[in-house]
Amino acid sequence: MIYEFLATGFEDIEALAPLDIIRRAGLEIKTVSITGEKIVYSAHGVGIEADALMEEVDLDAADMLLLPGGLPGSTNLDACAPLRQAILAHHVQGKPLAAICAAPMVYGHLGILQGVKATCYPGVESHLQGAIYTGELVTKDGSFITGRGPAAAMEFGYVIAEHFLGEEAVAPLREGMIYNQMLNK
Repeated sequence: MIYEFLATGFEDIEALAPLDIIRRAGLEIKTVSITGEKIVYSAHGVGIEADALMEEVDLDAADMLLLPGGLPGSTNLDACAPLRQAILAHHVQGKPLAAICAAPMVYGHLGILQGVKATCYPGVESHLQGAIYTGELVTKDGSFITGRGPAAAMEFGYVIAEHFLGEEAVAPLREGMIYNQMLNK
């Protein structure tokens, strides 16, 4: 199970595009509210009903923890002590972690990006303590997958699906969603 965490002020496309792609790929993913309420409002005021509240999920059983970006969403994720503890426990176990846009700052602030290649939204690099900043749309290094920002949301979702299923298994999904045609203009 992949858990995607929603905090007030999350970036709409960075939460929903990967969620859509991961579900289309046949992987289990649930959105998890850290707010104590099922409805979480995005940076653009869109209310999304989370699948579960943080208190309702077994974070130890997660296969991946996923953080969408956005502001103040990323800073709200960063301020959530139970989430930070879960991320550290997940990291110690060597399980994959994914974050996009400003959200990789959470991993940087926890000190778990030391020597890891990572990307993020321009201007957030200073929060990636110890990371090797790539500036790429999506960077995968070991158990970390990071995305640069809104334009990277679909590629971010595909790379997460590929992490679990492999590139060959996800290739038909890329084709079926006309993603490759978009890239080849």
